[in-house]
Formats: sequence, structure tokens, C-alpha cells
Amino acid sequence: MKVKISSLSKSVEFKSLINGKKINNKYLTIFFKKLSGKSNKFLNISFVAQKKIGNAVKRNKIKRRLRNIVNEATKKIKINFEYSYLILAKKNVLDENYNDIKSTLFKDFVKIK
Repeated sequence: MKVKISSLSKSVEFKSLINGKKINNKYLTIFFKKLSGKSNKFLNISFVAQKKIGNAVKRNKIKRRLRNIVNEATKKIKINFEYSYLILAKKNVLDENYNDIKSTLFKDFVKIK
């Protein structure tokens, strides 16, 4: 079953997520929080790659990789749909192996309950 992923759109949502809980690893920072008014039918998640990481091509590559990993995670592990997520990429995510990033992100999603 394919899960519909919806991204955050309002500045207020981003600001409120940044004030929520977070998990850090060497590739990413994951902010998560229960937002009021969000549907539990969809996975509310946004991917952010800052301009200092590289040009638009590099940033989009990072976001495509992360989106693909999250799609796999929804199929293989149980992700809590009550939370909204903001995934902030760090600079070294561009040079690392896909499977290393995937395993690290899977471990972090399992920690979130």
C-alpha cells in the first residue's frame, strides 16, 4: 500500500516543528511534533537542504534520495503518522553511501514513538 506523503506548507508549521523534539545524527536532523489540524491519513513530512550544501542540482538530489528512503521506510517499518516531520540535511549526506543513510534514518524513525 502506497502512503500519501504531504509536505508542510505554512511558515507557522515549520516554526512550530523547530520548537518540537529533535533527533540528530551525522547525516540529518529530524524535527518532529504533533501538529493540530493535520490529518493522520497522510505522512506530513518536509525535506530541507540549505543553500550552503551546494547548488540546486545537489540539493534536489539530496531531497530525492531522502524522499525515496522515506517511501521505503513506510513500507518496511512502522512510522508514527500522528507526528509531522521536518528532515534537515547536513552537508556530508551528499557524499555518503545511500545504504548508510538509509540504515541511519530507519534507526531514527524506530526511536520515534
